[in-house]
Amino acid sequence: MGPPLKLFKNQKYQDLKQECIKDGRLFCDPTFLPENDSLFYNRLLPGKVVWKRPQDICDDPRLIVGNISNHQLIQGRLGHKPMVSAFSCLAVQESHWTKTIPNHKEQEWDPRKLDKYAGIFRFRFWHFGEWTEVVIDDLLPTINGDLVFSFSTSMNEFWNALLEKAYAKLLGCYEALDGLTTTDIIVDFTGTLAETVDMQKGRYTELVEEKYKLFRELYKTFTKGGLICCSIESPNQEEQEVETDWGLLKGHTYTMTDIRKIRLGERLLEVFSTEKLYMVRLRNPLGRQEWSGPWSEISEEWQQLTVADRKNLGLVMSDDGEFWMSLEDFCRNFHELSVCRNVNNPIFGRKEMESVVGCWTVDDDPLMNRSGGCYNNRDTFLQNPQYIFTVPEDGHKVIMSLQQKDLRTYRRMGRPDNYIIGFELFKVEMNRKFRLHHLYIQERAGTSTYIDTRTVFLSKYLKKGNYVLVPTMFQHGRTSEFLLRIFSEVPVQLRELTLDMPKMSCWNLARGYPKVVTQITVHSAEGLEKKYANETVNPYLVIKCGKEEVRSPVQKNTVHAIFDTQAIFYRRTTDIPIIVQVWNSRKFCDQFLGQVTLDADPSDCRDLKSLYLRKKGGPTAKVKQGHISFKVISSDDLTEL
Repeated sequence: MGPPLKLFKNQKYQDLKQECIKDGRLFCDPTFLPENDSLFYNRLLPGKVVWKRPQDICDDPRLIVGNISNHQLIQGRLGHKPMVSAFSCLAVQESHWTKTIPNHKEQEWDPRKLDKYAGIFRFRFWHFGEWTEVVIDDLLPTINGDLVFSFSTSMNEFWNALLEKAYAKLLGCYEALDGLTTTDIIVDFTGTLAETVDMQKGRYTELVEEKYKLFRELYKTFTKGGLICCSIESPNQEEQEVETDWGLLKGHTYTMTDIRKIRLGERLLEVFSTEKLYMVRLRNPLGRQEWSGPWSEISEEWQQLTVADRKNLGLVMSDDGEFWMSLEDFCRNFHELSVCRNVNNPIFGRKEMESVVGCWTVDDDPLMNRSGGCYNNRDTFLQNPQYIFTVPEDGHKVIMSLQQKDLRTYRRMGRPDNYIIGFELFKVEMNRKFRLHHLYIQERAGTSTYIDTRTVFLSKYLKKGNYVLVPTMFQHGRTSEFLLRIFSEVPVQLRELTLDMPKMSCWNLARGYPKVVTQITVHSAEGLEKKYANETVNPYLVIKCGKEEVRSPVQKNTVHAIFDTQAIFYRRTTDIPIIVQVWNSRKFCDQFLGQVTLDADPSDCRDLKSLYLRKKGGPTAKVKQGHISFKVISSDDLTEL
């Protein structure tokens, strides 16, 4: 079973096709007519546009000729360069293009069965979290017999021209494709999750370990069916498509078609003086202006390999415009990398992607308002929607993506394409269940760029713990929908925080509704007890309040442990103390190192404190070795924290 499929304009491909075949006519789409409004919003195309079917443009038209990736694509007189790059990238992975072009053999022209051809096609797009099927007719805009938008160098191949038309229909018209990035289009074609890597900021040519970490990530992404493209920065319009000293084009997007870590045999080891080669294969969608540096077809390195060597090592090229580069040259020459991860299928039943559709809404009641603006609006910021997720282990990369609802369909009404959006990330208490109301002790763990693009993202290696993500528009008081997606190789359990405080219930009333809320952050435990000099101490915290407790990660081999562990408790009374215990994790039986007992009254000082550890038995128990540093905040207003 595939993902649920939404029918755009409620058009059913098979029903429409059979109806046309029965009537002996070619399909003409009433929802996307061959007229100017399907091309532009409010302007006319200079020159006479004639909408033609493929059989009126060439002899023997085909949806796909041979291998889908073997032909170069041209953007056409009014085409969009990012579209051509996205087409080229899509063609790399069969699992993606066969999803975007479903049952392509069934849709193909068959000269032996022309009576079964109805001039109707269907394509599928990942549109704001839903797979959406778009039906079109085969009428394409031409001037003087030539296609106006993208076309293939194989003049009887039409998959890209028809796919572009379906995409234009989905977004409103062909002009709606203006301003989209290659990454935006790839995501809509495939449902992948995109991350942009700044190659210069990453300093991959200087930091060797970071360079090989990047290679491992790219290799894993590619082998799991991801798509990768890269480009060289063009500082101004005049330098667009200008060739570098090594034959690459500035401002041009290249597609990665292979990536290999190659172990060399004894003979080649002597030739290249290295045991391993880290190589990437790139493709220019236009099929020209190839790399002329090391490992290019004209290079000394390439000539030192026999045809058999290249085949054995996997250093082969199947298309015009393809070339190999070393990882070193790749990092040195390209400035921006778009990594689109394949996240649609769970790996061995484990979910790598969490997603949720939400909205910014306006309400007169501050507790119901969900459009508080960016972090600069301190009084209203936390009125935005809030989402919590859990990182179960240290050191995992988490990619967070916020996509706003595309407003291009409203452009005719003068609406902007995009709002300025972004999001903030906070490390919060390990047991938080309710919305944040003030930021007293929470660590600001990250912030995205704030920009008027369709999607913003943040990629970070996060420590174990709970995190609250707050998606925002830059200005408060506006309404719109958004899609939040989080990718991690470990499950993170994304969920929305909707309640401000514990619910009133018969159970709560019977046992006593909370009257005090308390936040505690234990910064450190220092000077801990060692029974003998060579003893290994692996301390961890247990923070208790009544029957509820929070346990920190174990710190390895230290008597001066930094925890920064947070907890929050809703208490019926301050007579229920908060107890912070320090334990030593051991193989068979953990060792108690001491505790502190806190009343945590709302009137207590909220500054950082330090207390000696004591034995069990309350605040007057015998002092033990070591002390903890902590900050505690209590309030009788349950919506203060």
